[in-house]
Amino acid sequence: MALTSYRRLVWRHLPIMIVGILAGYIVGCNKPAVRQTLSFKHIFSRTPQQTVIDVDINKYEPNGVNPVKAALVALVRNSDLFGLRSTIRQIEDRFNARHNYPYIFVNDVEFTEEFKRGVRDLTQAHVHFGILDEESWKVPEWINREQYEHVKSTAQYPHGEKDSYRKMCRFQSGYLHRHPLLADLDFYWRIEPDVEYYCDMNYDPFVFMQQNGLKYGWNIAMPEFMATIPTLWNTTVQFVAEHPELLAPDSLWPWLLDEHGNYNGCHFWSNFEIVDLSFYRSAAYQTFFDYLDRAGGFFYERWGDAPVHSIAAALFLNASQVHYFDDIGYFHPSVLTCPQDARTKGTCVCDSNKSFVQDGICTVRFLEVKQSIVNPNATKLARLGPVHYTEPIIHSMLSPQ
Repeated sequence: MALTSYRRLVWRHLPIMIVGILAGYIVGCNKPAVRQTLSFKHIFSRTPQQTVIDVDINKYEPNGVNPVKAALVALVRNSDLFGLRSTIRQIEDRFNARHNYPYIFVNDVEFTEEFKRGVRDLTQAHVHFGILDEESWKVPEWINREQYEHVKSTAQYPHGEKDSYRKMCRFQSGYLHRHPLLADLDFYWRIEPDVEYYCDMNYDPFVFMQQNGLKYGWNIAMPEFMATIPTLWNTTVQFVAEHPELLAPDSLWPWLLDEHGNYNGCHFWSNFEIVDLSFYRSAAYQTFFDYLDRAGGFFYERWGDAPVHSIAAALFLNASQVHYFDDIGYFHPSVLTCPQDARTKGTCVCDSNKSFVQDGICTVRFLEVKQSIVNPNATKLARLGPVHYTEPIIHSMLSPQ
């Protein structure tokens, strides 16, 4: 009998209860946080064909900050699809799903539809595909072909026999930043297939660089394989002697030399670099690249874009403008960099015990040299490196003879 009375009471007030529930739902959905949740739920539940969000760069404000004009950029082939998809998946999960910076991919041939679809399936951001022009992907007419063919047939270093590898190094050194798809960008983050990103990024490196006046960011530094660049440093010294006015007043050039004043081969691995493109577009950099290009070392030897970028950054930027991203765990086949203690804490998942580049001569020396320039009165060394170099020897090496 009591149960029957209860049912009658529920049925009598049911319309009022329904109206109240609906009213509460409507009011709740008008709250900003709920509207945003519903909006993002809609975005990520769309059908696979709808893979691009139209984002107004002037209104999109992740974490309340307007993003800079930047993109993630790579020179890749159609055959790199699987390795590139792996890279994009990690970048999206670690960083870009929260920011939607566009991707730009360029190739010396047209991208296949399979490649375009395979990339777009992984991101909500805009993706742009471009092709290289003939000027940027060729053996220049001033190269002696007979001499070049002899070099290729006798080279005793990796990729020594390949046209394509040399063209790639030349393109990455002097033409990627001039591609039309990058014309409106202020910054780029270079990415590559088959690499690993180990850390969640709780900040925007583009905004960080812009707000701190940084021009070049890196996270692996190693000595170069000197057989590929036997005359690069001498050519650089000749350039500096002809253009001393291009050197930055507080440059990092001591980082490039050993204790005897000889070039040590230290360079930033350019497969990871975040760059303010005004640096590569500067008169200093472009004049330097043109000088190197005319010297022929991209083909008569195998000058890489990494030492070219690194020497230029060390000479034409102030030390305060070059940043070491030691908080970004990263693996490029054969070399790992991992933040300290990542095995047991933090948002990185990598084995810091297998990461040796942080204690390598090029990284340690960079920290020492930068500190000596930016903060010469520091009471504590940034790192105690194995070798300390003398400035008089360095200065004489760069001074015109």
